[in-house]
Amino acid sequence: MSAELSDLYRSLTVVADGVEVAHPELVRRHADRRARVRVAGSALAVAVLLGGVAVGGRLAFSADGSAPLPPPAGTPASQLPTGSALPPSPSPSAPPSASTAPSSPTPSRATPSGTPSAEPTGAATAHPPTSIPDRAFFVLAAANRTGLESTAPGPVLPALCGTRYPSDSAVVQRRARSMAYKRPETPTGSVPDGSYPHSITIYRSGRADDALRELRQAVRACPEQRMPDDTRTWRQRLLDPGEYGDESVLFELRAPYPQGMGDPGAYEVRLVRAVRVDDVVTVLWEQGWEYTAAERAQVDADSRRAVAAIEKWLG
Repeated sequence: MSAELSDLYRSLTVVADGVEVAHPELVRRHADRRARVRVAGSALAVAVLLGGVAVGGRLAFSADGSAPLPPPAGTPASQLPTGSALPPSPSPSAPPSASTAPSSPTPSRATPSGTPSAEPTGAATAHPPTSIPDRAFFVLAAANRTGLESTAPGPVLPALCGTRYPSDSAVVQRRARSMAYKRPETPTGSVPDGSYPHSITIYRSGRADDALRELRQAVRACPEQRMPDDTRTWRQRLLDPGEYGDESVLFELRAPYPQGMGDPGAYEVRLVRAVRVDDVVTVLWEQGWEYTAAERAQVDADSRRAVAAIEKWLG
């Protein structure tokens, strides 16, 4: 070995002896730290790349007018700090987001042809009956019965200055009967104290109230008149109808008794009550019996029985 090479080895030995060699455990820790830094850097790069792709895709969907994609799973929702103002409302030209879009209306029912139709909101409208059974007519109280009843093919209302009723064109069916009654104190088998033509009429849906309105107008338009085969002047006026059915009309016809009949200065009084229940109208026309006068209490009681029979029939 040359002298120069020996001097170099000697110098290297002196330098090496002055440097402290790291412990092997410390060397391994430094190596592990460098490895974790490299892995974290790679993951961050991948996350940035995926975020860029998601944002680009969302912008592309928004430009097409489609709904934006939802945020990636696990992304925390942004929250406004306490006391901060609400974000500005989206521009009218911007497509509504899932959070601002209005709630969907109630789904409609599709018809066989595919055209949607609105869902029904209530029960179907009931139609008026088309026939009148015997049970629709009321029965007199036992103390008022005379056993005198028959069908009544005649008029169901008194003539009122020749008035005609347009609602008659809406009649579906009409039935009538005549019955005689007595007062409770009148002995059975005696002359009756009064009589009724009692009628029931079904009108087309929504027309029964027209019948009562026309009847009120007819009474007001005919305050007095002469009856056929009667020289007396009859006067008509509306009375307080009371509460019967859905609505009712009550009026009286009044005329002096013929000479030799009744007490001097007394009046023969007839009462007529029409009551509407839905699309049905029932009429009680008290006609007396041999110049008797109608009593309001009797007519009221029989009117209540007539309405109860109608309501039971209609259910």
